[in-house]
Amino acid sequence: MTAWLISLVGTWGLPAIFVTMTVESAGVPISSEIVVPLGGALASQGKLNLVLVVAIASLANLTGSLIAFWLTRRYGERIVLSRVGRRLGLSRGHLRLANRFFGRFGLWAVFTGRLLPIVRTYISFPAGVSKIGYTRFVLATLAGAIPWNLALAYAGYKLGQQYQTVAKDISPFVIPIAIAVVLLLAAAWWFGRKLGEEEEKILTPATTEP
Repeated sequence: MTAWLISLVGTWGLPAIFVTMTVESAGVPISSEIVVPLGGALASQGKLNLVLVVAIASLANLTGSLIAFWLTRRYGERIVLSRVGRRLGLSRGHLRLANRFFGRFGLWAVFTGRLLPIVRTYISFPAGVSKIGYTRFVLATLAGAIPWNLALAYAGYKLGQQYQTVAKDISPFVIPIAIAVVLLLAAAWWFGRKLGEEEEKILTPATTEP
């Protein structure tokens, strides 16, 4: 994957950065820690413009995030409440939990998520099933994407041919973050299921009354 990304960005430049970062933000695990520093390294050689690297990567993050956000906003509730969702233990309680979380921490959750490896790829999905609006989502996404891409591109610019050091420096943090994400997802699943069970208890007597 790394060799393919290097070849792609090295050959096609900004269009390749836009496509790969759009796909990454739409939920496909492509390493921005390789793509964006490589763009910065190419800028240090005069092959690309550093400002455009940051701008294109950030615009791509927004585009991919909006795709994931829109798809989840439109189909997420239907999937959660479908037979497949029930088999996965999902219920209306999980929708309520998402609404509560993003209702309280929406902007900060999206902003922080855009700054974290792994989380940044998938933060649009839980945001999509919540009631957070498009304007707030766009602002929070850009607020997180721009500094992330600026840091990566500038690091690549300063490191030049050693730009892959950025990914190596970030990699020790990925496993703890991944573990934390799994634990948070497990907790969210459990709390969402409890909310769903409580809701069922409330609705069941009402529906059985003559």
